Amino acid sequence: MKTSSFPGRVRSLLAAAVLAADPALAIETEPRGLRALRIASADVPAIDGVLDDPAWQRAPVFDGFHKHLPRDGAPAAKALKTQVQLVVDDDALVFAIRAWDPAPERLRSALARRDKVDAGQDFIGIWIDPAGHGRAAQFVRVNIAGVVSDGMHRADDDESDLGPDFPIDAAVRLLPDGYSMEVRWPLSNLRFPYAGGRNWRVMVERSIPHADGTLLASAPYRVDALSRLSFLQEIEGMDATVAAVRDRSFVEWRPELTMRSARTAAPGQRVRGRDTQLGLEINARPRADWVFNATLNPDFSLVEIDEPVAQGAGNIALSLPEKRGFFLESADVLSLPLSAFYSRTVNDPEYGLRATWRASNMDATAMSLSDEPGGLVLRGRPYETLEAVQAGRSVASLVRARWHGEGLLLGAFAAQRDYHRFGRNDVLGLDAQWRGEGEDGVQHQLSSVAMMSRTSTGFGADAVVGRVPRRSGAYLWKKYLHKTERWWHEVELEAIAPSFANDNGFVPQAGIARASGSLNRILGSQALGALELHELETYLGFHEMRTLADKPTGQAGGETVERRLRPGVWMAAPLQTGLWTELGFDRQRARPGGRLHDTRVLNLGIETRPAPWIARIAAELALGRRLDADADRVGPGGQAILDVDLRFPLKRGWSLELDHHLNRAWIRGTLGTPAFTDTAWRWRAMLHFSPRASLRLLAQNTWAARRDDGVTRLEAWNAREVHRSLLYRYQWQHGRTLSLGVASDKLPLVEERSTALTFKLQWEV
Repeated sequence: MKTSSFPGRVRSLLAAAVLAADPALAIETEPRGLRALRIASADVPAIDGVLDDPAWQRAPVFDGFHKHLPRDGAPAAKALKTQVQLVVDDDALVFAIRAWDPAPERLRSALARRDKVDAGQDFIGIWIDPAGHGRAAQFVRVNIAGVVSDGMHRADDDESDLGPDFPIDAAVRLLPDGYSMEVRWPLSNLRFPYAGGRNWRVMVERSIPHADGTLLASAPYRVDALSRLSFLQEIEGMDATVAAVRDRSFVEWRPELTMRSARTAAPGQRVRGRDTQLGLEINARPRADWVFNATLNPDFSLVEIDEPVAQGAGNIALSLPEKRGFFLESADVLSLPLSAFYSRTVNDPEYGLRATWRASNMDATAMSLSDEPGGLVLRGRPYETLEAVQAGRSVASLVRARWHGEGLLLGAFAAQRDYHRFGRNDVLGLDAQWRGEGEDGVQHQLSSVAMMSRTSTGFGADAVVGRVPRRSGAYLWKKYLHKTERWWHEVELEAIAPSFANDNGFVPQAGIARASGSLNRILGSQALGALELHELETYLGFHEMRTLADKPTGQAGGETVERRLRPGVWMAAPLQTGLWTELGFDRQRARPGGRLHDTRVLNLGIETRPAPWIARIAAELALGRRLDADADRVGPGGQAILDVDLRFPLKRGWSLELDHHLNRAWIRGTLGTPAFTDTAWRWRAMLHFSPRASLRLLAQNTWAARRDDGVTRLEAWNAREVHRSLLYRYQWQHGRTLSLGVASDKLPLVEERSTALTFKLQWEV
């Protein structure tokens, strides 16, 4: 387990699905699994959260839930009984959920941003695998205020992607002994083969934070499973529906209008500008196994995101989550440890075309888009990531295909970035994954990727892309995962040639070979004095990275860039609390030929949800010997990260979110004062008037400074950035959104300021 494993582990454990119905309306209980009742379109229940429709009187009931968190796999407490029913017509799946609670006044939930339904809230989640092969699932969570989180979960890495937004319609009704919920999921947004497909599979979960973070699941989890998708159960009664709707066609037209007015001021210079942009996105599914996507002149201003982004966002958005539908289609098919395609490398496309095909044991996707000049091209080196400006138009294209067997996956892809007169980057790749289970229940997973690139595009002295002599490079990656009930081990090997490049993806480092992994001992429930731990885990993480020789740049081979050996402990405690600590016996090198420094460190972390109005408190602290890369020296220092997220219900059904973030890093110099400091502070307030309307205020300050430490004689400097923005957003329904925002960015030390006013309208037909 690595330093960042605790937050990722919590997210991995707490993403899921639950369903239910009132026993007074039930006519039978089905212990084996969820069974769908096919109904006529005229009989579809109204989505109002009230389970009094005639369809629910006939639909079978499922109530076989198990307690998963705190992890014990025992049957659910009778007082927390949960039931689910499912009906389906030619247009959608409709779930009915009835959840009982002996303390309904303690239910936790409030209006929040989309995709912010988490473990601190009472929610119902539904996970569906329409392909039935267990490689990916679409999921949705709905809290009792009607807020939706949704996305795609991939079994390859057992991680969730919250990027996709599905047109889910949900309603909740609070009751004296719990709540009821109805969720409608359109079939047009579920991807399944035309013929020969496996049975659809589903898993449902219910989160009950006031019951010590209880999470109920529709099947008992196994702690040694390679992926939670192993627990999805078949939906009975779907055959007739699949046959009836596989030839149905769906088409979505989503025009968007963006108007922006901007003003920039600097000493002796003032610039004003206005821009109006009309774009269009088309999504078409002529039949079940084919999906076609097209985008024309889309707006990439990212006005809806929660992070501060100035004008020209395409150049600086590499770390932000993807929310543009054109790139999110078939995200599961494109899943690779080193992305064959990474959408943030696209700056400002003129147009794009995409097709995706799914069969019972194969799937494939192909896309091509034309990108305007001005974007950044990134190339990795052992000690840095270089960037250059894309001077002309480029065309980004790829083809990706996979074959699914029983426990085996084989894939191939080809990618190209054509800069026309400035050269070209071509990449070919193969990948495979095998999963198996021994007679003793031991789980094994072996994954591998091999890529080869050929590139005639390079960086000139002026940091602009230009044509260079063609070079070839290779990429190799392998990972082995071993899991039992009490042990979890993984080993990962990677080699990236100095000349390897994938301009459609993101390669932060090249010219390196790396070995890493961890040995983990799962001890289960333990008593630590008076503290009862739900789970205790000890681990040993290791990491070694070395350079590969590169004659053109003079880089020597075999040089250690980074070495880590980190024993640690992770534990889960009451109040949805996780804690971890580890010792880092680390060594780092700052530059080619430089000294390999001793950078020993102590890492501590905690995440907790101690009260209904505290959505999350998370803190990380690292103390020890810190590497000052610019000075090529080590000094005492550290890094502190604090996140405090608060939620307050207000009158009239309104809600207030307050999120605070502080990040500070420092390295002490030889004179006893900090030689380098880097601080970032962010405060975000969101006032929700309803699940569809909100007002966001965002304030962020960042500042960094270097001082003379008496030895290095580096030039002292200060940098400070200030961001303020206000954004109003209203959504009539899925795909129909109005956004109005104003943003101000300042560089106070050089007296530069920019202000932008943006209006955006999206309308799905």
